Amino acid sequence: MLHEFLIVCPLVFLAGFVDAIAGGGGLISLPAYLMAGLPAHFAVGTNKLSSAMGTVISTAEFARSGYIRVKLAFFSVLAAIIGSTIGAHIALHISDTYFRLILLIVLPATAGYLLLNRHALNSKLADSTKLKIHQFILTLIISLCLGVYDGFYGPGTGTFLILLLTGVAHLPINLAAGNTKVINLTTNVTALVVFLLSGKVIMLLGLTAGVFSVAANFLGAAYYKRYGSKIARPIIIVVLLIFFGKVIWDFIS
Repeated sequence: MLHEFLIVCPLVFLAGFVDAIAGGGGLISLPAYLMAGLPAHFAVGTNKLSSAMGTVISTAEFARSGYIRVKLAFFSVLAAIIGSTIGAHIALHISDTYFRLILLIVLPATAGYLLLNRHALNSKLADSTKLKIHQFILTLIISLCLGVYDGFYGPGTGTFLILLLTGVAHLPINLAAGNTKVINLTTNVTALVVFLLSGKVIMLLGLTAGVFSVAANFLGAAYYKRYGSKIARPIIIVVLLIFFGKVIWDFIS
């Protein structure tokens, strides 16, 4: 019992810090629960509890800093929920092997792009001007598509959202990060309700780890406000490389 807390809590803290800045914290926290010996469904469910607790804090911090546009976030969440529902239904009928094969190409290509493009994620912070209509539409399309991915497979959704919202929709980095937080919080809470109703959450471990996640997300959000994209780029590269290693491991194991 004690070893579960010793393994999970430090890694959840690290995951929360990373997630607040660049997304993808689940690539660290979920394996932590599995390393502690939890059955897969309990690992996923308990991870949703601690992750949701931390994401509430980082989302609130981003909102307080003006990084969230309510109208954009509202419609992005609706698009993500629709996409997630579609993805979940697809997952019931086909294997996720197809997505993993695509990721074996997409992940190293994305990491290479970030390594070679020094200006990636260096878009200016948003001012009070309105977003252009094409930015709004592209954001909704990206939210829908990543919602499908999240419902079907899931890991790394936050990282991909930030990259696409800045690289394709050309949102300022702070609005991209804020919008990502709102979407992640919504999908986390939705999934958590399902796992709670199914009795697949270890409450004491999840709540304890959640305290670590809350602290880490608070520090990560504060760090992001100070350093912004300077820290986001290298962290995203590391997250992508970890994710790539996980996908390969899943194939060979």
